[in-house]
Amino acid sequence: MKHPRIAIGALAFSASAFVGLALHEGYTDKAVIPVAGDRPTIGIGSTFRDDGTPVQMGDKITPPQAIARSVAHIAKDEGKLKQCVTAPLYQAEYDLLVDFAYQYGTTATCKSSMVTMINQGRYAEACEAYGRYRFVGKPPRDCSVRANGCYGVYTRAMKRVQTCKDAQQ
Repeated sequence: MKHPRIAIGALAFSASAFVGLALHEGYTDKAVIPVAGDRPTIGIGSTFRDDGTPVQMGDKITPPQAIARSVAHIAKDEGKLKQCVTAPLYQAEYDLLVDFAYQYGTTATCKSSMVTMINQGRYAEACEAYGRYRFVGKPPRDCSVRANGCYGVYTRAMKRVQTCKDAQQ
């Protein structure tokens, strides 16, 4: 028997989801531009320093600092998501939403079609909506096209769709 969805206020980003996020983001001890047109990233996909200023090329970080920065970032994201998501979720659905917010920001997440559909109880459609987030840069490049140099963005979006669907089984 499937457990019921849980009110979002009672959920927390799981340790296994953090490991998955870290594996997707990767680790770098020096600031890099992950895909052309993106902003500098350091540690575990962080685009901001601890003081809130943007990461700059030349910045460096240690693994413990990177983990601490990511955990603080996630905690802040969770607080914002708990303000805009009103419907209950399974743990796996919540983990996906937090992972998405980590990549795209909470403002974009709260305004996303996924949150709109989740709040309307349209969970299956919310899963499909993750697949729409496969573009980067300005003008936008479709990352489902390998030659565009951002195929990992596409594969991550498709993995989110499948993981979301699996959570509803």
